[in-house]
Amino acid sequence: MPDVVFPLDSTKSFTDQKLIGHNRWHPDIPAQVRVRPGDTFRVDCREWFDGAIHNDDSAEDILNAPLNSVHVLSGPIAVEGAKPGDLLIVDIVDLGPIPQEDRGPLAGQGWGYTGIFARENGGGFLTDQFPDAYKVIWDFQGQTATSRHVPGVSFTGIVHPGLMGTAPSAELLDRWNGRERALIATDPERVPPLALPPEPQDAILGSLPKGEYARVAGEAARTAPPRENGGNQDIKNLTKGTRIFYPVYVDGANLSVGDLHFSQGDGEITFCGAIEMGGFIDLHVDLIRGGMETYGVGENAIFMPGNTDPQYSQWLAFSGTSVTLDGEQRYLDSHLSYQRACLHAIDYLTKFGYTPEQAYMILGAAPIEGRLSGVVDIPNSCSTVYLPTAIFDFDIRPSADGPHQIDPGQGVPRASFQD
Repeated sequence: MPDVVFPLDSTKSFTDQKLIGHNRWHPDIPAQVRVRPGDTFRVDCREWFDGAIHNDDSAEDILNAPLNSVHVLSGPIAVEGAKPGDLLIVDIVDLGPIPQEDRGPLAGQGWGYTGIFARENGGGFLTDQFPDAYKVIWDFQGQTATSRHVPGVSFTGIVHPGLMGTAPSAELLDRWNGRERALIATDPERVPPLALPPEPQDAILGSLPKGEYARVAGEAARTAPPRENGGNQDIKNLTKGTRIFYPVYVDGANLSVGDLHFSQGDGEITFCGAIEMGGFIDLHVDLIRGGMETYGVGENAIFMPGNTDPQYSQWLAFSGTSVTLDGEQRYLDSHLSYQRACLHAIDYLTKFGYTPEQAYMILGAAPIEGRLSGVVDIPNSCSTVYLPTAIFDFDIRPSADGPHQIDPGQGVPRASFQD
């Protein structure tokens, strides 16, 4: 096993660890450990809510999920010799749930979860159709996930980090804050908000000196969106064997990682749409000096996906176009067309006995494929959702016999109180 450079004790909270990570982006957050180019090392990661979500049949914890506190990231990890303008090569050597722990109170100890957030607390891709809070618990058996809340479904996990990235420079951070403040100003009362401004409350800033806390917490960017440094990209294909080339903006690069997922569909469409868990990730790092200019990677990482994807060969695909549910035509709106494709898949699965919430959870957690299938034929973009048929215990293909009927069981837990 590689040396564990960022260990976490499962019996302690994130802020009570020997090394304390962070939940904001800022160039002044000090590196907690240092590695050298060519090193291979292990990083322990907590589930993104640090144990706030429980293995039970209630969704009250999702309703009240502490979004100000996420994501709890392990790092920063400085790479000796890295300079602004370099490319940081990161190889994902291995990753998985909390090792050697197949049961316990933390997600990653034999189980994980998927959530639909309430509109007033983050919302999701289909928040207009699903405004309330729900939760599904998934159990792990080897590489397979099953759920007592979604019967008749089992699938191979496509384990990956939802979030990994390098620290921004001060100039890049200023650009983020400026453009996101401008977006918020276009509709400041929107629910959910258009963007998340810096929020000092619940900011965790590693070993930053106390005298610097107020300034940095007031400037530091939230970790919710992906940005030029990588960040919360939620790319399900960043699996074992992946090689990523991250832009370097500060001395040491200051790499951080967290938000591990046991599985996810393209888009993580419920927002908490992956199967969230804690665990470990083994990384190998190296540098390409001046690589940002040499390869034209001035922003946003490029990567070579790993080769450990589940081997599904048969799919049922659903398409959608950029027309709203009430018939309004939109111009080449691929976000809308992907929503419509997802809604068509949900409607289809309800014909087999699933509730809409169960179908939505399947699309968020299972390894569906989402594609932009047409983006040039005005006025409609076309997006598609590919659903692997083998994840179901019954045949979901259309036939003259009609849809097989399943017993939906207890269904998806819904929070008892909604605003």
